[in-house]
Amino acid sequence: MSVTPSGKYKRVLLKVSGEALAPPSENGIDMEEVRALADQIARCSKTGCQLAIVVGGGNLIRGSRLSAQSNVIQESTAHYMGMLGTVINGLALQDALEHIGCETRLMTAIRMDGVAEPFIRRRCTRHLERGRVVILACGTGQPFVTTDTAAALRACEIGAEMLLKATKVDGVYSDDPVKNPHAVYYEKLNYHQVLEQNLRVMDMTAIGLCMDNKIPITVFNYLKEGNIERAVAGERVGTVVSVS
Repeated sequence: MSVTPSGKYKRVLLKVSGEALAPPSENGIDMEEVRALADQIARCSKTGCQLAIVVGGGNLIRGSRLSAQSNVIQESTAHYMGMLGTVINGLALQDALEHIGCETRLMTAIRMDGVAEPFIRRRCTRHLERGRVVILACGTGQPFVTTDTAAALRACEIGAEMLLKATKVDGVYSDDPVKNPHAVYYEKLNYHQVLEQNLRVMDMTAIGLCMDNKIPITVFNYLKEGNIERAVAGERVGTVVSVS
């Protein structure tokens, strides 16, 4: 894990769920929520950190849930529909960022040249080197793959030094802290503990990718103002999952 002399990570990947763009406890897109998230991201970008963002689409459509509820839509089709939802979220976040002067690029794993660039690893890293925030949509472009796994894969591809998973809780717990007040909070975990205890950090494929490529994961509460900045600055926020 290399950190720049100023204490910041040089390049990170931020995983943001679709719910981060939605009104509280609702679906859809709330531009106040989007603007609040964009403000934090823009401040991080101004520190010199190269920031790529994988955005989910659960606020608009969940492919797995849609296929389970219908005997008409095939599961693979439902997953593709979910991927398209991430593009809608990516466009909203892109405009919010550019509205406050942050240069961006939206890249997608499924070609749609009228609205975004195709994801090409070298092009993505060049954008990052030039100080642009890169928003990555459509997951991996393949069905049956979560955006958690897409985030881990992209982190590996672009050489991210840290994968940040933005959530609405302070980190990783032994159980759902909302439902179980006695749930234990973990400040630090290793990959094997996450896998053995089946902790809800990211899906198992994503954990495996990060473990094999030695990419640490920080799970933190992005709703606490300044937490994204603190995380990219190398400060301890949330739960860190690493080799040891």
